[in-house]
Amino acid sequence: MNEETWRRRTEIPLMIAGFAYLLAYSWRVIADLVGPERAVASTIVLVTWAMFIVDYLVRLFMADRKMVWFRTHLADLAFALVPVLRLVRLLRVLTLLPGIRSTAGDRLRVRIMVYGIGASAILIYVSSLAVLEVERHAPDATITSFGIAIWWACVTVTTTGYGDYIPVTDSGRVVASALMFGGVALAGIITASLASWVLERAAGGHEHEPATNAQVRMLMAKIDDLAASTAGRDADHHGRAVNGGAVAPPHEADVEGWDDLGNGGDARPGG
Repeated sequence: MNEETWRRRTEIPLMIAGFAYLLAYSWRVIADLVGPERAVASTIVLVTWAMFIVDYLVRLFMADRKMVWFRTHLADLAFALVPVLRLVRLLRVLTLLPGIRSTAGDRLRVRIMVYGIGASAILIYVSSLAVLEVERHAPDATITSFGIAIWWACVTVTTTGYGDYIPVTDSGRVVASALMFGGVALAGIITASLASWVLERAAGGHEHEPATNAQVRMLMAKIDDLAASTAGRDADHHGRAVNGGAVAPPHEADVEGWDDLGNGGDARPGG
């Protein structure tokens, strides 16, 4: 079995595991479970998380060049560390909606916008759960309910920072830092996509395809052929080609005003 076969066979089970992880984690935090119920929810969270870790390690082991695979599959590492991010892939259905222009630039911008907005929503939701779980029972805590946690996450991810609710634990501050950096990165991606769309609209919707080296060489060859053809026609017109293609200089009788040159160009003797 190769990596591609493994990926196809595990895609649907891992997608289901991502939903199970999110539901179990939400249940544990929002309901503030204790006792056996918390143990059940925590078991589901750990088992589904382990599935993603195992999937990542198996695919890494199957790769022929492991360091190259690691560098080119950083998204898979993110999915293993934060399993709910895999749910963003479900949003690809929205990129196939009718009415989207068929140009490559438009398709790329739509994917970036859809995935960016989806990742932002998941980031806000998961960060709200994480900060609520570590802050709720801390002394002097201000983030004590899910509604407050959502408000805090929205304020933090947009770098507004009202300061009305702040994390008081070290774990809460770690979550806040990750949320701020993630928000800045996602905002940059979305802003760049919007700027690209505005520039294309301002340019009249025309996309300019850069010329390749082969196209440039072909164009230069055509220019050389055209120049050679033009030069040949000029030589035939002005020089009367003779002797199998050799060009003879124009005869003095063919040059207008030749007879006047010996006299200096006027009627005076000796010019």
